[in-house]
Amino acid sequence: MNGSRLLFGHIRAHWWLYLIGVASIAAANLVHAQFPRILGEFTDELQRGGLTAEAIRRYSLILLAIGVGYGVLFGAGQYMNHRLGRRFEFRVRQRLFAHFTKLSERYFGGNGVGKLLSYFMNDVTTVRESIANSLNQMTNASVLLVTSVAMMLWSGIPAGLLAVCVLPLLSIPLLVIYFGPIIRTRSGRVQEALARMTESAEEQFGGIRVTKTFGNEPVARQRFGERVDDIRDKQLQLVKATSLFQALLPFAGAVSLVAAIGYGGYLTIHGHLSLGLFVALTLYLRLIVTPLQQIGNVINTFQRARASLDRLNELLAEVPDIRETDSPKEAPASEEAGIEITGLTFAYPGTERPVLVDLSISVPPGRTLGIVGRTGSGKTTLAKLLLRLYDPPAGTIRIGGRDIRELSLESLRGSIAYVPQDGFLFSTTIRDNIAFSDRGASREKVEAAAKLAEFHGNVAGFKDGYDTKLGERGVTLSGGQRQRASLARGFLKESPILLLDDSVSAVDTVTETRILGNLRRSRKGRTTILIAHRLSAVRHADEIVVLEEGRIVERGTHEQLLRLGGVYAELYAIQEEGAAYE
Repeated sequence: MNGSRLLFGHIRAHWWLYLIGVASIAAANLVHAQFPRILGEFTDELQRGGLTAEAIRRYSLILLAIGVGYGVLFGAGQYMNHRLGRRFEFRVRQRLFAHFTKLSERYFGGNGVGKLLSYFMNDVTTVRESIANSLNQMTNASVLLVTSVAMMLWSGIPAGLLAVCVLPLLSIPLLVIYFGPIIRTRSGRVQEALARMTESAEEQFGGIRVTKTFGNEPVARQRFGERVDDIRDKQLQLVKATSLFQALLPFAGAVSLVAAIGYGGYLTIHGHLSLGLFVALTLYLRLIVTPLQQIGNVINTFQRARASLDRLNELLAEVPDIRETDSPKEAPASEEAGIEITGLTFAYPGTERPVLVDLSISVPPGRTLGIVGRTGSGKTTLAKLLLRLYDPPAGTIRIGGRDIRELSLESLRGSIAYVPQDGFLFSTTIRDNIAFSDRGASREKVEAAAKLAEFHGNVAGFKDGYDTKLGERGVTLSGGQRQRASLARGFLKESPILLLDDSVSAVDTVTETRILGNLRRSRKGRTTILIAHRLSAVRHADEIVVLEEGRIVERGTHEQLLRLGGVYAELYAIQEEGAAYE
């Protein structure tokens, strides 16, 4: 994909505003280019001895007007282009975030948070600078170059002298052709190294408590230091290329100035060129040196931007694994929210070994299903398939008789309140975390959900109550409190289906018993799925299925499974023995 498409699309959408900005900068340089000519005329009058006080005032006012006009026009153009650059930055970041929300779990599993943040921070900023600074400098440089050459010809400077002065500038296209790809490639390596460093920093910060408890700070510093060293090496390689390129451009300008002083001075001494034109020539050539340096900056910036644009376009081209049909259906209402799983076999993308094998489960509307099994038996995978975080084979999972692959993602996930074992809490208030699915929920509704989760008593003990702000990932709460806050969030959603994935594993048995009692009373007549390691969490379910290596090995009620004397009875005996030992 063309890396410039994202940038040029923005420019096309706001072309008339960019035209105003470019026109303002162009007009500013047209005004600025008059300065050497006016000063040359002033020099000629001074040499002829015909300079009067009135002429001095006139020239002074003209030069002042040139300075003011240049400042106003150039400032207005810069403001317009920088403003448009910020608009691009704002909209691209919004577009990136919206795109992230559509990507599948597989993508996030293979890309760390730090890498994703680098798109928002490093790449978007680099492109924004290309829009604003490069556009300003390129307009300034090109107009000033063309105007300066035109003014030199219009002022009467001989074409032969002008050719000698401009000839060294012809090396610029060759320098651009040679250095452009080198700068772009090395800039891309720098952006990738920055992404790896950001990812490493995010990981180290997230695991800082583990690092401290193990006294492993030297290893953490070494790992992060390796990332920083890599950035330094990549940036030095980029700096070598950009520095050499930017040094050669003004060198070409210096050669032009030397030619002008040598040849122009010779013509002036022999009377073929007036002193005023010689002064104007040297000033114009000095004006040309600045655009040459700006051209170098523009090429450096735009080559870096090209590398970032390629990365952004590659990201935006990422297609979600989970997509809706052209005409998605709505999920059924609560009274129809029965679940049918038929012949479900599933393996994660990129793997061959199935995690679930030939599962068939029926959960009539309003019933409660318990799912138990050892670690790695496929319980959480089944939950992810119900939510379409991964796609099940067509026709294997139905809700209310409708294949979940035919339902809109919004209505499917809106019909399921999912509470995982390690429910994520945001760095905001307790109230906002509980009311995540309903930002306008009343305080009474929030408190009612917290009471169902046996969390209200804890909140009442906090100084600010439900307005207590949590640290990152809810770090200010204990493990059990975090789980109960997540449970309260699930209860408040009041969806047709409640899916609890080992959601009471961090609470004590007394609190667990109260929560499960509240659950049975509040969810009467609505479909509930309980995934658990603790068998006490599922013993009151209408049916319990036992998974072993992705297969259903037993099913029945709690009493039936105990009488069966199989895997369930064995797990129950082990847990009862552990509870007695405690």
